[in-house]
Amino acid sequence: MYRDFFGLGTEPFSLTPDSEFFFSDRVRQEALNTLLYGIRSGEGFIKVVGEVGTGKTTLCRQFLRAIEDEAETAYILDPLLRGEELLQTLARELGIEPEGKANGELLHEVKAFMLETWERGRPVVLLLDEAQALPLETLEQLRLLSNLETEKAKLLRIVIMGQPELDVRLREPSIRQLRQRIVYSYSLGPLSRGDLAGYLEHRMRVAGYNGGPVFRRGAVRALYRGSGGVLRLVNILAHKALLAAYGDGQHRVRRRHVRAAVKDTEAARGGGWLPGLPALAVGAAALAGLLLPPAGQGPL
Repeated sequence: MYRDFFGLGTEPFSLTPDSEFFFSDRVRQEALNTLLYGIRSGEGFIKVVGEVGTGKTTLCRQFLRAIEDEAETAYILDPLLRGEELLQTLARELGIEPEGKANGELLHEVKAFMLETWERGRPVVLLLDEAQALPLETLEQLRLLSNLETEKAKLLRIVIMGQPELDVRLREPSIRQLRQRIVYSYSLGPLSRGDLAGYLEHRMRVAGYNGGPVFRRGAVRALYRGSGGVLRLVNILAHKALLAAYGDGQHRVRRRHVRAAVKDTEAARGGGWLPGLPALAVGAAALAGLLLPPAGQGPL
């Protein structure tokens, strides 16, 4: 809706994880470095935990992109996998057809594949996202898979990512052996106040913008207050603030535009829909004439 108005080639604040938009602030760069070091040093288990909306899945994509030339990878995003299904899904990710094969036979094929790739200098990396929801039997199966090794190295290197509930799951006595195998861990936090302006500009420029800063200082401060630096909320509020500025015919996002976005966003600090009105209707009212084009432009 506002892309042409701001000279953009794509949506700058989409919620779809896209490694092209990965922002290397201190927290996310440290997390990425932890993953890369852990994998390259040959350790078996690495864990990353972060609250909802802190960018775990985008970090996953950036990590996979960073190691694509040095490892075989299997990315699994299915928190409902049951024990034996994990091996079958891993096999499919590695290009091995599991249908009609007993678990022992399938495990033998998977290990043979890992040995072959390891001898070529390409370890296998298994990355599980949303791991806080995995059943205990699946976590135990994960531990058994981590036993695939030679005398010199682990054949399978495992990264588990999840919400803080993952730490609670790992304290279960029945899977204490898995917890003991976690060599590196990192807690992914929100964006800092000082990094927010850089984050906004980074995403605008990746999306094709080539002008001066769009978000004024007051808007950045208001956006941080409304989001607390949680990336998903930052993206939602920034998108709505751009819509409000567009509806206002302004090429700079001001504090009032962000405040309108906050009021229209239930999850934001100080936000919340007005009772009794549909969300879209409130959005149109709160975003300062969004249904009308900027002055001098034709219909949307």
